[in-house]
Amino acid sequence: MDLDPPPTSSGIEEALAVFVQHRTRLFGIAYRVLGSAVEAEDVVQEVWLRWQKTDRSVVVSPVAFLSSTTTRLAINVGQSARVRRETYIGPWLPEPIDTSSDLEAGAQRAEALELALLLVMEKLSPAERAAYVLREAFDYPYPEIAEILQLSLVNVRQIVSRARKHLSAEQRERVDTAEHRRLLNAFVSAAQTGDVASLEALLTPDAVSLSDGNGMRGCARLPVLGRARVAKLSTHRQLWREAEPELVDANGCTGVMVRRDGQPIAFMTVAASPEGIYKVLWLFSPAKIAAFLDSRSRFATVPGQNRINERSALNPPP
Repeated sequence: MDLDPPPTSSGIEEALAVFVQHRTRLFGIAYRVLGSAVEAEDVVQEVWLRWQKTDRSVVVSPVAFLSSTTTRLAINVGQSARVRRETYIGPWLPEPIDTSSDLEAGAQRAEALELALLLVMEKLSPAERAAYVLREAFDYPYPEIAEILQLSLVNVRQIVSRARKHLSAEQRERVDTAEHRRLLNAFVSAAQTGDVASLEALLTPDAVSLSDGNGMRGCARLPVLGRARVAKLSTHRQLWREAEPELVDANGCTGVMVRRDGQPIAFMTVAASPEGIYKVLWLFSPAKIAAFLDSRSRFATVPGQNRINERSALNPPP
């Protein structure tokens, strides 16, 4: 008696192909809502698992289904993350991502990608943040955002409008990419040589320095305020001893990875206006530095191979 042929993997392969096609968009949504590359990757992984188990024959628009699932999961993760960050020691800063291969990180526009803006967005609720991100970075129409967030159209318009006003009040006029790189280069050069006077000339009077180390020894646990104090702190000899600064593309701008003996010890970038550098952001947390380095492979390899390898894709859980 003839046996029925074994089931083929064509269905899962098709699901994987669709998912890979939209994966950078999904990561871009989750990352902007969460400010964490690691948490965003976890959300994307969970979306993939749900996509495998979904009856895809009834899904009218795969990208709408995947975007909606990603946004709702990111909001849930964001709500719990806010609680966890209450016990964080010292300033919490977003995890930078490498954008050398994708300057807009999967979005139609690069909005809400710079670290300084992601930090300001922490003042929004996860739902407010999601509505703003979907509209400003991904150009979703208001009715679709309302459906994703399960809110009224009027409410969504009000949320996006409030978020815009709040963020614009916190932001300053930006310099272009070339001027940002010039200021950052000049800052690092002066800091390495201990040239406090040159550093002060680059900074605005109300400049602030934030250091994210989550309690690491020697890492400032409070914001450092004022041009003179920020300049003095930035020339710390222990930091720059035998240091090798490397310019990197991070969040659509230039950042600096500081290495010693080939090992990364810090990441830094600045926020600048025509008046000068007004915010200096330092990351000393090894986990966040590792997240940036890991993000370099996101667009250099087949997306499905980063956290979703082909073995798990072609052998889904029962």
